[in-house]
Amino acid sequence: MSAGVVVTGLGAVSPHGDELATLFDSLWHGHSAIAPIFPELPKPAAAAVAPFDAMRWFTKLQLAGVDRVSQLAVAAADLAVRDAGFAASTAGEAVDPERIGLYVGCGMGGAAALEAGYRGGGRVPPLTIPAFMPNAPAAHVAMRQRVQGPVLTYSVACASSAVAIAEAAAAVERGDVDLAIAGGSEALIVPGVVLAWQAMQTLATFEPGCAATAVRPFAADRSGFALGEGAAFVMLESAEHARRRGARAYARLAGWGLSCDATHLTKPDAPGQARALRAALRRAGLQPRDVGYCNAHGTATRIGDAVEREALATVWGDALDTLQVSSTKALHGHLLGAAGALEAVVTVLALHRRALPPNAHGASADPDCPLNLVREPGTMAPHLSAAITNSFAFGGTNSVLLFTRP
Repeated sequence: MSAGVVVTGLGAVSPHGDELATLFDSLWHGHSAIAPIFPELPKPAAAAVAPFDAMRWFTKLQLAGVDRVSQLAVAAADLAVRDAGFAASTAGEAVDPERIGLYVGCGMGGAAALEAGYRGGGRVPPLTIPAFMPNAPAAHVAMRQRVQGPVLTYSVACASSAVAIAEAAAAVERGDVDLAIAGGSEALIVPGVVLAWQAMQTLATFEPGCAATAVRPFAADRSGFALGEGAAFVMLESAEHARRRGARAYARLAGWGLSCDATHLTKPDAPGQARALRAALRRAGLQPRDVGYCNAHGTATRIGDAVEREALATVWGDALDTLQVSSTKALHGHLLGAAGALEAVVTVLALHRRALPPNAHGASADPDCPLNLVREPGTMAPHLSAAITNSFAFGGTNSVLLFTRP
């Protein structure tokens, strides 16, 4: 059992903005950030783009060779550090920089830099390689925050940042670091990437004027997800370290579970997901009935939602009806490598405020996916004491994070 890893800071640059209260309230009220993009593409596409002003964190000179994915990461990590109570906004100036670790998830790196290189008409910018390498976000955050301990990047598709948070928690628990900045970043909304996802037939279809409600997790008429972009980070430390410096704790990261399906590159597997769910519960020392909310992976794909429901049913058994479920991807899109981190931030806020974001746009629930879905915006959960968030990736890696009230 994890006795004392706590979340003391949250930061996000999301399709709903970078203010935590605005982000959560928008989701809680069911406001979608998904809108049409790239009208020049052969097929209609929609995505959730993050409103972001890079000049709040960079000078024009500093932006040279820094892809949007790294810009978002620097901003979100800075917000998490400030939220954790470091007024200087540089963690390495407040504590021993060698005792800080940075754990970052990034699925595909600097897509804008790579796209520009392909479309450059023969002229490739000289900083293209350091701009699009997947560990660039971690490197830029490390330089900004003066992190001199372990700085690691996890590229595990849709589970990347959830894996990063789990690895950070393990490092804090072992005593390898005193502070861990953990999360992820992704900025993939460029034409080439959108076309690639369309070719896989995983993106939601929609009628003109209906892009905002295109993503319908667990609904009978679901047709896939919409891409999202953004970055999110949490500050993790031991409860004792947080107490000594007088920090507020949003939640305990009480358990985490990692597993691999080892069956198929893209088709999910319920037994593999169930292993990760059980591992998180076991580490936290909890029973399924103790957990009141699940921020589901919920990609609104035909197979994915049904398999996730099967995994939850396998582990929760007769207690499944006590678990309230929603997928916030219906509102902020699928951030791929950053999805787990943003959804962890949302889950921590849900637990902290005892308020649940709805499973939006799913009025026609799939009878083959029976779950206790959060139906209405503005739902309160006055007795909520534990919550999980699921991240299940191409490649078969599964990550589950379990938070409890501190």
